[in-house]
Parts: sequence; structure tokens; C-alpha cells
Amino acid sequence: MIPETGRRRLRDLLVETGALTSDWMAAYEEVPRELFLPDVMWPDDGGIAVSKLDDPERWRRWADADVPIATQWDDGRHTGTAPGEVASSSSSAPGLVFWMFTELSVFDGAKVLEVGTGTGWCAALLSARLGEANVVSVEVDEAVAETAREALASAGRYPRLVVGDGLLGWPEGAPYDGVLVTAGVRQVPRAWIEQTRPGGVLVMPWGTHYTGQSAIARLVVADDGTASGCFSRATRFMRIRAQRLDWPAYEDYLPPGDDWPAGTRRSTAGLPVEEVMDESGYAAFDFVTGLLVPECVRTFARGPDGIQTMWLFGLGDRSWAAVYFDEGDPAASRVYQGGPRGLWDEVEAAHRWWAERGRPGHEEFGLTVTADGRQRVWLREPSSPVPLSPASRP
Repeated sequence: MIPETGRRRLRDLLVETGALTSDWMAAYEEVPRELFLPDVMWPDDGGIAVSKLDDPERWRRWADADVPIATQWDDGRHTGTAPGEVASSSSSAPGLVFWMFTELSVFDGAKVLEVGTGTGWCAALLSARLGEANVVSVEVDEAVAETAREALASAGRYPRLVVGDGLLGWPEGAPYDGVLVTAGVRQVPRAWIEQTRPGGVLVMPWGTHYTGQSAIARLVVADDGTASGCFSRATRFMRIRAQRLDWPAYEDYLPPGDDWPAGTRRSTAGLPVEEVMDESGYAAFDFVTGLLVPECVRTFARGPDGIQTMWLFGLGDRSWAAVYFDEGDPAASRVYQGGPRGLWDEVEAAHRWWAERGRPGHEEFGLTVTADGRQRVWLREPSSPVPLSPASRP
């Protein structure tokens, strides 16, 4: 395939879906994504490596596809072509990149702080649109930053690239008109708000530990030092490194052996598996459960007998739950719970809360960060905060 053909096809797709708007067209044309991708990369779900040396045509097809591409594993400790344990740097899907640019609401001459340089492609696009003097990009990984710097130079772009903790922003360049965050966030740092002018916009993937899902938050900074706005589409980003989860070990919750521990509470599930699991990873209820069932993570497994099992682990204590879903007879699905919290009870209560309010989607929720750094998620209006753990309410 001729390289330009693939780029044109991607451009036309992005225009058709509304991701690429006219004000970003010149930047897209001037900054090819392929300049910012490594010779060996892991497209889409990261399961298979693609080598530019071994199969340049296949490599280019993926470079021109609207998919995310993993470019580093395990914070750089990984070697070889097999996937590592945790993807730690990537090139986001082009459609999502340009959609987030639209959310950022930039204008000619706007100053933007990017948190998470990654490959450098976003910084190059921002430089092409706004001028490189108006773009600061912060990257925590020195090796990733150096590779991005080289790629930016090859593209003739020289924004300010800072190696450091992106959670601190970069006060030397403040105030900014916008802050673009390209890694998932659990807690919005005050530094980003303080370094943004009133009326400025922060765009970031925000989510809980419950699943790997995030939703894009667009927050507008107010004169009083608060920032508030709505979520929109669901997405999945690797977490900013300082806020990543150390996944709990099964052995910390349940002792070895074939029997359930003493004190295990047994019941049947009040929800079918399709109500609590969406294999796409973008279900609104996953997002809602993360809000309503705090400090909890979820995983699924299917046993050799074909039974789907949902595991819940509390992060603040040793609470746990296991749900064995009988897909033929949901009323026969078995629940086992232990620890001070009834995690499955909280999930069922979260589902009732969500259903009673018309099963709202991501875009009906919003986030406010107060002047003292507290976060409050709300439904439809800032005056309607989402409660923590409806199961604990009278």
C-alpha cells in the first residue's frame, strides 16, 4: 500500500466520524503518525508485535489504523517482541486524539500543557496547530521522553519537552489556556488547576480502580479555584504511573484450600451476568459501580465447566466476594462473601440506584474539584452528588 493512501483513508474516516475537524486538518496533514511509532509495536489489544523491518506493509497498515498502539511495556524493563505484563506507554487511537483536541477548545495562540508526552505525536500536532512556543509537554519516563524528542526533531517540531512528574504540571509555563492529560487519572492534582487561567479547560481520562475503564472529563476552571464539568465518552487509558493500582493478591483475601473460610456468607445473586459484565469494557454500569462501590476492584474468569465467575476485592480491607453465574438459571447463581463489607450487596444496591434513575450514561455524570482538592462526582447537576456505597445508607 502506498503510504499516502493509508493516511488519506484514515483522514477520511476521521472526518466521517466527526473526530477530525477543519481547524485540525492542516496539523494532521503536516504530522504523520508513523514518524512517532517505533520499529516494533503492539497494535490494538497489544497481543501481537508488528515489526517494520520484517513486514513494512503490515506495520504501515497498523500505523494508519484508528487503533491504540502499545510502544513500551513494564516501564521499559521489557525486552523481546512478546507482550510484557503492563503496557506503560502508547500512541492513542487517532480518532480519540482529535476528539480530545476538540474537547480542549483551543484557539489561535492558546498555550497548552500536555501531561504524558508518550510518542510525541500529540505534542507535534499541538505544535502544528498552535505554534511550538505555546506547547509544553511533560513526560515522567526519561527514555520515552528522549525517543519522543528525536521523533519530534525528525518531524521538524520543537515544543518545550520536560522530563518530570506530570502531576506537578510545569509552573514555569503557566498560566495555560488548556491542559491535556493523556494518561488515566483517579485524583486530579491541584497543580493543573492552579496553572490554568480562569475559563481554561482541562481534558483528561478519569476513572476509578473498579475496572480499567475511564471516561473523558472536560473541566472548566472557575475564578474561585474550582474546576467542574461533564464526562463524555468511555475510554481506556493506561493510568498515570503514580496513581496505578497494585493489583491485590488472591492469597491476601482467602487462605489456600478447597473450602470457603469460616464466616463466609452465602446467598444467591439478584442480577444476571449480562447486567454486571460487558466484555467491551465500556459499559456505563461499570463506570457507575466504580463510583458507588468505592475502593473495590473487579475481575472475571470462566472456569473449565464454563461457569462465569466474578471476583470483587476491597482495597481498604480484606473484604471479598465471588459470584458464580448460572447463565441458564440466573436465580441459581451463587454468591460467597467475606470480610467487613458485603461487596456484592453494594454492587446490587448500585444497580438499583442506577436503574431507578433511568440507567444514565457516562455523559450524564460530571466532576467537580473544589478549591481544597476534594473531588465530587454528580449526576446531571452539580447539586446532585453521587452517594458512596448506597448499600450503607439506611
